[in-house]
Amino acid sequence: MDNGPEIARTIATMGRIDVLPTLLKVICEITCLRFAAVAHVEGAKWTAYAVRDELSLGVRPGDELPFMTGLGFDSRAARAPIVFEQVAMDSTPSDQTSRSIKSFISVPIIIGSERHFGSLCALDWNPASLREPRIASMFNEFAALIASQLEQHSTRERERSALLDERATNELREQFIAILGHDLRNPLHAVFAGGELLERRLTDPAQRMIASRIKTHARRMSSLINDVLDFARGRLGGGIGLEFAEVDNIAEGLRSVIEELQVAQPDCTIQSHIDVNRSVPCDLGRLQQVASNLLGNALTHGKPGSPIKITATTNEYDLVLQVWNDGVPIPPESMGKIFEPFWRNSVSPSRDGLGLGLHICSQIVHAHRGQIAVTSTVEHGTQFTVRLPLSTVVRLSSATLPDTTQDRMFNPPLAAGSASGASISALP
Repeated sequence: MDNGPEIARTIATMGRIDVLPTLLKVICEITCLRFAAVAHVEGAKWTAYAVRDELSLGVRPGDELPFMTGLGFDSRAARAPIVFEQVAMDSTPSDQTSRSIKSFISVPIIIGSERHFGSLCALDWNPASLREPRIASMFNEFAALIASQLEQHSTRERERSALLDERATNELREQFIAILGHDLRNPLHAVFAGGELLERRLTDPAQRMIASRIKTHARRMSSLINDVLDFARGRLGGGIGLEFAEVDNIAEGLRSVIEELQVAQPDCTIQSHIDVNRSVPCDLGRLQQVASNLLGNALTHGKPGSPIKITATTNEYDLVLQVWNDGVPIPPESMGKIFEPFWRNSVSPSRDGLGLGLHICSQIVHAHRGQIAVTSTVEHGTQFTVRLPLSTVVRLSSATLPDTTQDRMFNPPLAAGSASGASISALP
């Protein structure tokens, strides 16, 4: 079997162990041996991985150690410590090895508990005292250090490979999601258009109800697809796109969302208080998406028969949007996960949706350089609070803003009644 490529990879690995040249130098200085190496041993063949050659033998990493052949130390012998003094070669020496080896020491390098990697060895033509306990201890400690470095490198390589595989898998999955979601839109539009046409032309109330349900479910599927596409865009690095403008009709835009959801769920009550009398720098469509997702979440998880409440107001710094519902509170251990993708409240009786709505809300809010938070208790219900800054300065990178400006822009004073832990009292 050709071990050339494997030896080349191992030599490259040894080259990344910064301490190794120093270890070989220390070995030579302490033992007075002028040749030290880390070697691969297979059969009777010794191949250098790393070398310190003060004997000028011309041995480089990857070269065979020809002078080891006559010593008779094969791979089985190299698995244990070897110490020889006054040893003479039996084989005919070459020009480079015209003298007999008088001193030789080798200890195995064991990775883990049993894998024999190779040997740490040293030799010289001159006699040297190698049986002192300190010499054996030094070689054993250095061999263990080399083994530890190799094991750490192997672990890093496995982790790096696993990370690259995971990234490739995630990218492929997200590209698949994006393509699938895009290709589903056209047939879904056809279903919705067909339901709308039937609803207009049918006269039988039962049949019109079926057509209305077709439209409702098509609209819901479209919303799910949009969530998936937004998620895929965000994860693939492009981020959720925004089209900023100074929007004067925020109140009208939010009311249209409320009316649409109220029509879709006539049995539920949505109480609203929209008081926005100034322009707001934002992407109106994305803001409507946030309001729709938060209201949809409240309608899904709220207590049956209890109204849903939504307010939108402005203060000196922010547009403040709040959505409240009564019902089973979010467990404290889940509060840190609620904006993560694919998260769903385990205590909720409803398991509809993909668990992307709140994650996308948070991404849209952060793209506006805003903040989103949630409080949830038995006494005060569950309330989501969104703050979008009213100053266009926040569109700049935070690194370009003075610290005091950042503190004011991104953490402005809370409006009365909207502090953390805000409850029903903050709503009409």
